Amino acid sequence: MNCSPNFLNWLRQWRVFAALFGLFFTFTPVLPAAIIGTNSPTQPLTAGRIAALPRAQQPVWKEYLKRSTRQLRADQAFLQAEMRKHGIKQLGVPPPGHSARSIPLNNPASWYGESEARRIADIVVSFQTPAGGWSKNLDMTQHPRAPGESFTSNNNSRHLGKADFDISRDAHWDYVGTFDNDATSTELRFLAKVIAATGTNQSVPYRAAFLHGLDYIFAAQYPNGGWPQVWPLQGDYHDAITCNDNVMLNVLALLRDISETNSEFAFVPEKYRARAAASLQRGIACVLATQIVVNGRRTVWCQQHDALTLQPTSARNYEMPSQTSGESAELMMFLMEQPVPSPEIVAAVNAAAAWFEKTKIYDMAFKFDYDDGRRLVPAPGNEPIWARYYEIGTDRPIFGDRDKSIHDNVNEISEERRNGYSWYNDTPKRMLEHYADWKILHAQ
Repeated sequence: MNCSPNFLNWLRQWRVFAALFGLFFTFTPVLPAAIIGTNSPTQPLTAGRIAALPRAQQPVWKEYLKRSTRQLRADQAFLQAEMRKHGIKQLGVPPPGHSARSIPLNNPASWYGESEARRIADIVVSFQTPAGGWSKNLDMTQHPRAPGESFTSNNNSRHLGKADFDISRDAHWDYVGTFDNDATSTELRFLAKVIAATGTNQSVPYRAAFLHGLDYIFAAQYPNGGWPQVWPLQGDYHDAITCNDNVMLNVLALLRDISETNSEFAFVPEKYRARAAASLQRGIACVLATQIVVNGRRTVWCQQHDALTLQPTSARNYEMPSQTSGESAELMMFLMEQPVPSPEIVAAVNAAAAWFEKTKIYDMAFKFDYDDGRRLVPAPGNEPIWARYYEIGTDRPIFGDRDKSIHDNVNEISEERRNGYSWYNDTPKRMLEHYADWKILHAQ
């Protein structure tokens, strides 16, 4: 067919226009969504809230709160008396660091009987709080705690704003005894390795510290089986039953290993092993009780659950009540590791797996792709990922910011929070692979 030059020019222009028109409607980003909500603070455990419980439930909670208050006063009185005894006017600050990273747990078994391991063990014992736990963000390789030195380093946020959920009630007494950032569980596992590798006489102080640490875990457990982030209680979101950073999981895994007479824990007296087994079962019951139910269907878990109501609750400004993928995947894996899972555990695992299948995100990646840091961008063929948080009831991904605003688009939150928090992960992928085999063995 012969075409005039004018017609060919018009055809070329039309094709260019059509291509641009198609690209515009195919790839133009959606305009930023409006803020969809504002995060609210969680409620701490208080005498007033306990008084509102049914009368039959009040005694155990009153005793728990009384015990926590008594222990907090004892811990603080210990430090004050120590400072008076040594004539110290200003509280010392220990070397900061990541406690779990400074305490080696993967060295050869023989190493834990050597002098370097015992040196670190002495430092670990020196930083054990009077209550029996450990604080976070300490470098346990430097030196033993000195008289008048704090049990914790500075844990204050560098981004505090007005009415921030992370403002500490006492800047000098923050996270003194915690399960956050792998604290307490890491120290106890390390001491167990040293005890197993050293002679009876050399391990006496380490055994005493270990059993004192177990007493701390038992004392901190709520009547409903959960654990707070900090004990003695610190108030605010720290009182919530905490799954974030695998707080509950780390404690449960430790209790499981102790109760199963793992060779590293052979030194643990039978009465402690029995208490560990009972505490473990109460903890598992709490995990099952906190699984979020939507329209009669179980889903997954929040990073924090209210100590009394067990409902999802908030933590820091940008951590809102939601369904969380990473911690939930780890909890589901723990439940699948139970040697003889109950029907309740099987049902909980199956429901969580169904939710993870439903909430997969395909062909996207959260990565450094722009000048201002990480963004969610198209990535055709990419393996599935999951958002950190999903809105309860809709399952849409949601994201929080320092100003407590809640968004449904990660690309619209502040650069500091986009780059400073893990908004997406692929942890559930490994769990679902394990589940494929597990469900064959435990079909209902």
